[in-house]
Amino acid sequence: MKLYSIETGFFKLDGGAMFGVVPKSIWNKLHQADNNNMIRLAMRCLLIEDGNRLILIDNGIGDKQDEKFLSYYYLHGESSLEKSLNNHGFSVDDVTDMVLSHLHFDHCGGSIKWNEDKTKFNTTFKNATYWIDETHWHEANNPNVREKASFLKDNILPIEESGQLKLLKRNERFHPEIEIYYSIGHTQSMIHPIIPYKNSKVIYMADLIPTTAHIPIPYVMGYDMRPLETINEKSDVLRKSSDENWVLFFEHDPINEACTVQLTEKGIRQKDLVKILEL
Repeated sequence: MKLYSIETGFFKLDGGAMFGVVPKSIWNKLHQADNNNMIRLAMRCLLIEDGNRLILIDNGIGDKQDEKFLSYYYLHGESSLEKSLNNHGFSVDDVTDMVLSHLHFDHCGGSIKWNEDKTKFNTTFKNATYWIDETHWHEANNPNVREKASFLKDNILPIEESGQLKLLKRNERFHPEIEIYYSIGHTQSMIHPIIPYKNSKVIYMADLIPTTAHIPIPYVMGYDMRPLETINEKSDVLRKSSDENWVLFFEHDPINEACTVQLTEKGIRQKDLVKILEL
């Protein structure tokens, strides 16, 4: 098994929303905002090569939405999904499994693309099975008012129409060796693959802990549906990670791919920064 970090580009979100009740006077020292209070975030995905399977976890925002929508998020950077795959010797057609942590647009927008004359949506990964938690799938198709804007039908319905959709029930796995940790604080039934790798485990944090700056327990996003559940889930994951030396892989940290954590007098904090290819 081999892991690759897949960079799909950068975007910006409101810093206050990203840090919830934590005052700007504190979080701005960790993750500096621009003049519009926006902070730079990555859309980093994880690729798993295992024998004849090539498994991608999340795929960024994509490029099919209109210019007005994309302008809200200040997309920038030279990286893209296809470029990053190509840099590691792969293409979108090589992906056999497309695993989606959840269906918010910045995590699954790359699932779908326009056809050549922009008359129809097609799946980006034509040879892949698209794995999505069953409970989350139903939530995304029947969203609450607060979360509705994050679930775009253009990202969701074409997957089902393609016939490539596979809904995961609890206790099911998309790979026999990869466990799944479930969280409900950010959104209903977000999945976090836990990958056994080189005498350790790598856990895909998605939006449970989006950046290294979010490791302290109270640093919870304003976007979370159930912030108290997020606190409980973070506490659980960080304790396990500290005890067993897991590697936390960050989707949104603009600089750091991953790290280990340790227990300190201030609680669990970052230990060593990690590059996936150097593990």
